[in-house]
Amino acid sequence: MRDYTKILAWQKADDLTVAVYQATKGFPKEEAYALTSQLRRAAYSVPANIACPVK
Repeated sequence: MRDYTKILAWQKADDLTVAVYQATKGFPKEEAYALTSQLRRAAYSVPANIACPVK
């Protein structure tokens, strides 16, 4: 299997994940288990799914 970190789509998705984490740092604490969590999990899932495709 190819090194997934060399795939351009994975690199862009990883950049997006970092951007989402940085953007949500300033969200209100009451959003920590709602919107913040949902956005972070969604962003994290994109590069994770590229790295481990379903066979």
